[in-house]
Amino acid sequence: MRYLFEEYAFDTDRRELHRGTEAVSIAPQVFDLLDYLIRNRERVVTKDDLVKVVWNERIVSDAALTTRMNVARNAIGDSGEEQRLIKTLPRKGFRFVGKVREGQGSSNADVTDAPEEQPKQALALPDKPSIAILPFANLSSDPEQDYFADGVVDDITTALSRFKSLFVIARNSSFTYKGRAVELKQVGRELGVRYVLEGSVRKAAGRVRITSQLIDATSGAHLWADRYDGDLSDVFALQDEITVNVISTIQPKLLQAEIDLAAARRPNNLSAYDLYLRATPRYYSMTREGIAEAIQLLARALDIDPRYCAAASLSIFCHTLNLLHGWSTDPQSEMKDATRLSQLVLSIDENDPETLASVGWGKAYISGESGAAAEMVDRAVALNPNSSFAWNYRGMTYVYAGQAEEALRSFENGMRLSPLDPMLFGIFAMTGFALIGLGRFDEAVAAAKKALHKHQTFIPAHSCLASALAHLGRDAEAKKAAARLLELRPRFRISNSTHWPRLYIEGLRKAGIPE
Repeated sequence: MRYLFEEYAFDTDRRELHRGTEAVSIAPQVFDLLDYLIRNRERVVTKDDLVKVVWNERIVSDAALTTRMNVARNAIGDSGEEQRLIKTLPRKGFRFVGKVREGQGSSNADVTDAPEEQPKQALALPDKPSIAILPFANLSSDPEQDYFADGVVDDITTALSRFKSLFVIARNSSFTYKGRAVELKQVGRELGVRYVLEGSVRKAAGRVRITSQLIDATSGAHLWADRYDGDLSDVFALQDEITVNVISTIQPKLLQAEIDLAAARRPNNLSAYDLYLRATPRYYSMTREGIAEAIQLLARALDIDPRYCAAASLSIFCHTLNLLHGWSTDPQSEMKDATRLSQLVLSIDENDPETLASVGWGKAYISGESGAAAEMVDRAVALNPNSSFAWNYRGMTYVYAGQAEEALRSFENGMRLSPLDPMLFGIFAMTGFALIGLGRFDEAVAAAKKALHKHQTFIPAHSCLASALAHLGRDAEAKKAAARLLELRPRFRISNSTHWPRLYIEGLRKAGIPE
């Protein structure tokens, strides 16, 4: 519960007191004292009441009680002489006499005695994850830090806006809530978004702490919260770091929240978007059956919306993975489907980063057009440098192009942006291929084993391990890895790996993989 009086906001859930946007330091016992007085403001509170509730019936002298009451008054701008908010009634007790408004939710915004605005008519939610980033509250004593808090919000808003899979409310609309005490459900209704990001900035002794939390505005549920600490010696570098950290968590968190919502909805009369969301975890499974189910769901989505770019892009991945793993019963048909879908997504939006990344990777693997593929993935990361997807698929493309150093740089960026990515096992394996290309075979073995730790039947990880071990002269281990690879994929042949780095192919031969 939030109690609003004069310019103060007293939040019992967060146990915080704010004067406008400034946090007021308050001891726990003083907070409890104020809490009891405000909750019971309709009556006089006796000393016995306070001793029982605040002091747990311990013996308290009148002098100690008076001292604590004066500290409480001082915290809210009152005094024993003025008694504007807390009044002492001789031989009776105390009473909170300030005018109080009650509110739900939490906000660090400024409050006044003005009546609250009537809620505006709710806007319909878009058919993709939608979010508003509210102005972060400045909890510092220095009002000049407003510019820093606003800069962080601007950076996060701009970075999220580059993800075409998200609907992001523009800064000008979000900042209309600056300095206002509003309920987050109301924000969601008025802006037509499902998710709201709010936060605060606190500066002290040359350091700054940023806290942020992601909330489902339709239910009020907290989805994620975190804090970041840094040195204010380089404000702009700190802003960039915070932006990267927030984006790396929010973007995948939103996708997972949407997938969970889709799973909870009834499977009849599904929209193209629902079908896409249901296909995504099947793709993540990286199994033959999961990929087959994903392709079917995505085909249904494209029947409903033939120009649904996200569904077509994911379908490209699935067809390419069938070829990569040897799961395809008709490779030529699979290649044609991947090529057709690539042409489709480029005709829909040739400036979408994830579209460019998916098509670039497909070109590099299926047709070996490494030059054209590299141009596409380079453009993808230029359009959205905060997309882990674009960076990781750029890395895979550069592995096929034989540029291992550039591949490793891409994977490092991708993993930094999405350290909990469900497809991390694939990135570990592809990192292993790049390391083989550089002759760093020990590191390649470690990368392959990390991939297999997360996905024990991932074919590329087994082939990477066999090749790297063979280069190290660990023949018995290499033969064992090769045997496991052929057990999982009996038709695996070196001739099917013509687009891979030369050293990788040589390692497979040493390990005994058939031509």
